[in-house]
Amino acid sequence: MDSPTAIAQAIHTTEGNSAYDAACKKVLSNKIILAWIMKSCLEEYRDLDVTEIAEKYIEGTPSISEEPVFPDDTGPLIQGTDTTDKPLSERTVTYDISFRALAPGSEKLIELYINVEAQGNFNPGYPLLKRGIYYCSRMISRQSNRDFIDSHYEKIKKVYSIWVCLDSPESRKNTIRRYRMAEESLVGDVKEPVANYDLLSVVMICLGGPEAEHYEGILKLLHTLLSNETSEKEKQKVLENEFDIPMTRELESEVSIMCNLSQRVAEKNRQEGVIDGILFALKNLMESTGMNVEQAMAALKLPEADRAKYRKLLAGQ
Repeated sequence: MDSPTAIAQAIHTTEGNSAYDAACKKVLSNKIILAWIMKSCLEEYRDLDVTEIAEKYIEGTPSISEEPVFPDDTGPLIQGTDTTDKPLSERTVTYDISFRALAPGSEKLIELYINVEAQGNFNPGYPLLKRGIYYCSRMISRQSNRDFIDSHYEKIKKVYSIWVCLDSPESRKNTIRRYRMAEESLVGDVKEPVANYDLLSVVMICLGGPEAEHYEGILKLLHTLLSNETSEKEKQKVLENEFDIPMTRELESEVSIMCNLSQRVAEKNRQEGVIDGILFALKNLMESTGMNVEQAMAALKLPEADRAKYRKLLAGQ
């Protein structure tokens, strides 16, 4: 039986959203979860059994990296395939989860990249789709001198960038969209073999919830797994009963950690909201009545034990 992983133990000692992000990535990197994503979103695996995909087609151990994208930042690289793409002439790109998979019926490898937006920021100031296309391009270019040398471009392997968006806009909830290269005839009627141009695809999985349409299959699985509103017990029930995902000790541990972290993040955000509210009330009282800090805190009946904290916070503003 699997045992709790090192990252599972390490996460217990960390705080905040970054730990929750790491826990989400760790849960998603479980082979059986990746196999469900592959079966649901990648045409090469659509007709295969999920267990077969996990055991036969996923190569090695999926890599998880905590490293930032930029080359002057640092962070630990966790086991498996190299997740950092750092050519001399370009900025460093680090993939959240990276692994290779065998294409059914061939010896060729499809290199996959899965990104998890644990903060749920679908609009970070640029289209996520363009970032996915950029990552695909980098995954192809990094194959030079690794999978092929000189001009042997016939050896280029297909790549995928799969994005799981946790907090999607209303119009995108419970949708899965695929973007890929296609042939278009402008003059004449000639066909190029699909394998010569179907080399990169971006898949956007936008999670919603039971209140939106199409809440089934991989959309329900991922929403249940990653939702901070679903209890640990309910997650386990859905995984086992609806998706035949066995709760190994390792997976159970990771799900438990993620649930605990989500509760801690929610509580931390609640506490920060309370503090912000009190600070607002103090400043409002001081500005509207001319009270000093001590008088305003007394008017709000703040406990003596908390007053030093608010003095410091107000002084820093």
